[in-house]
Amino acid sequence: MSEQGASIDRSGLPELVPCDVASRVARVRSAMAELGVDWLVVTKPVNIRWMSGFTGSNGTFMVGPDECRLITDGRYDEQAHRQLAANGVDAAVEITVTQVPTLVASTIGRGDRVGLEADHLVWSTLSDYQAELSDAELVPTRGLVEGLRRHKDPGERSRLERASAIADRALLATLALFAERPTERAFAMALDHAMRQHGADDVSFETIVASGPNAALPHHRPGERTIEADDLVVIDFGAKVDGYGSDMTRTFVAGGEPTAEQQRLYDAVAAAQAAGVAAVRAGADQRSIDTTCRDVLAQFDLADAFVHGTGHGLGLEIHEQPILSARSVGILTAGLIVTVEPGAYLPGFGGVRVEDTVVVTDTGCVPITHCPKGLDPVAVARANRSEDSSHGQHHHE
Repeated sequence: MSEQGASIDRSGLPELVPCDVASRVARVRSAMAELGVDWLVVTKPVNIRWMSGFTGSNGTFMVGPDECRLITDGRYDEQAHRQLAANGVDAAVEITVTQVPTLVASTIGRGDRVGLEADHLVWSTLSDYQAELSDAELVPTRGLVEGLRRHKDPGERSRLERASAIADRALLATLALFAERPTERAFAMALDHAMRQHGADDVSFETIVASGPNAALPHHRPGERTIEADDLVVIDFGAKVDGYGSDMTRTFVAGGEPTAEQQRLYDAVAAAQAAGVAAVRAGADQRSIDTTCRDVLAQFDLADAFVHGTGHGLGLEIHEQPILSARSVGILTAGLIVTVEPGAYLPGFGGVRVEDTVVVTDTGCVPITHCPKGLDPVAVARANRSEDSSHGQHHHE
């Protein structure tokens, strides 16, 4: 891989379109009306970002019947005004050095019902709100903004598509490193660097590179173990673009020649993943996607080897609603973006996980992760070159 970012070809990446941030407060107000709350006090940073475009580390966003207020500190005065204006969000900016609950209380009327984000507030902060808003009724809300974030607008989808394309390119650019017998950590660092070279702002989460027996640990953190030619290697990673992070997993045998048992394990997981992707469509029960994958693995006597959920939504957070697991409740609708990532893990032997991110449609789904699959990294790289040269773009099932 080149050390010079300028030598990386960034042409052909999905175009970014603007996110429709300005319309989101109206959607939040509609959800507030259903709960019967007069004010919503938003304290979770990603929810504030989604509603306003503000990316500072300290903020509280208040939504009232006919006004909004962003409370932050002096570090973010100019940034807050710029970001709200750039996103067309009509909100006053309050710079304070006092306790936020005290400033919130100055706006709230006697008897108002005030929604607080129950899943985000810590006990001490809740106590402060209770003391300052003793004349109001505090209402715990759960998932109000997160529920609205489930569906991605075209701007959000374009960011996830670009992040996914960058991740595809970065992995394909890094596969040749297997021949050098790197450590897990060295491979992860090279992959992270490649994502940034190809245009990522950051990584979505700490890259997972799990080799040999470590591949049996679904969330193994890459260490100093040398990746050997006969190792199964699980690589789970993503790129971030303008706050939106991609997610993809591929599993390889580093030297490209799997044993019969490695191939059997991979084939089982690949079949389960393909069945899960085929089951994704608008109207499908979220739990059914998980059931579909587990049923396939059970046919290979691997039901007990699948120890996590099948998938999740993603966006400003790497794990968002909807969740695809045995405990899920809900129906998929068109426009959701979810992962499908079954795995099978055999302690002492290794593991396999295969993951793609897809957009739910009325008739099925469309993938936005396109790196070819297979255990042989050399064959995967060759397949990608052949696909690019044959039709210039990826085929969508």
